[in-house]
Amino acid sequence: TRDGRIKAGVVQVAPDVTGQITAVQVHDNQQVVVGQVLFEIDRARFALALRQADAALQAQQVMLTQAEKEARRNTGLGDLVAQEAREQGQSKVAQARAMLAEAAVARDMATLNLARTRVVSAVNGVTTNLDLRTGTYVTAGHPVMALIDLDSFYAEGYFEENKLPGIRVGDPVALTLMGERRALGGHVDSVAGGIADRDRSTASNLLPNVNPTFNWVRLAQRIPVRIALDKVPQGVRLVAGQTVTIAVHPQADTVQ
Repeated sequence: TRDGRIKAGVVQVAPDVTGQITAVQVHDNQQVVVGQVLFEIDRARFALALRQADAALQAQQVMLTQAEKEARRNTGLGDLVAQEAREQGQSKVAQARAMLAEAAVARDMATLNLARTRVVSAVNGVTTNLDLRTGTYVTAGHPVMALIDLDSFYAEGYFEENKLPGIRVGDPVALTLMGERRALGGHVDSVAGGIADRDRSTASNLLPNVNPTFNWVRLAQRIPVRIALDKVPQGVRLVAGQTVTIAVHPQADTVQ
């Protein structure tokens, strides 16, 4: 089929914290590697939050030390201190330990938030359609840029349904990019399990809404077939969205 496309995974990059961008470390169409800093968010507020969490942790440590000291003193006095007072002392120690653990978690969270002000790439990829500027206010969880994953390229061919019986998973495939003489090699990875029915929709009452007209000329539906790329000649540049011609060679034919 000549109806094929090169595809790749698109990673939508979203910050994990909210704030103002202070630096953009990449430009449009730049290749990046895993762990490379993409942009930075203002750290001042998160640095203050970490200092506050450290102070709260120290305060809880002091409270635990004091509670343990009082509990040991009550225990050492024996019968001179009521049993209820000793139990209350042990309860204060347990409570202080729990509050200390909670303060430690808060400190760890503040440390994590400070680290997350530097947004790094999770994949080896290429920035695309980048329109991010210093001073932009970004919100946690909302994508602000996209990366094309360079390790995820594959091809997808749209084959007429009457050709599917001759296509099997594992069949070798030859691919030719538009404008490129050198052929790529691959194999059939999978065949789509379904496509949308344009003649059927769902009405407001959840009943099927079927098109009352019928085309006497029946056109074969095109089914997506995913092709894994096994061989890409050196120097051939893959771009998501490229047009590609795909020829599947059934394994039965290759044996003959």
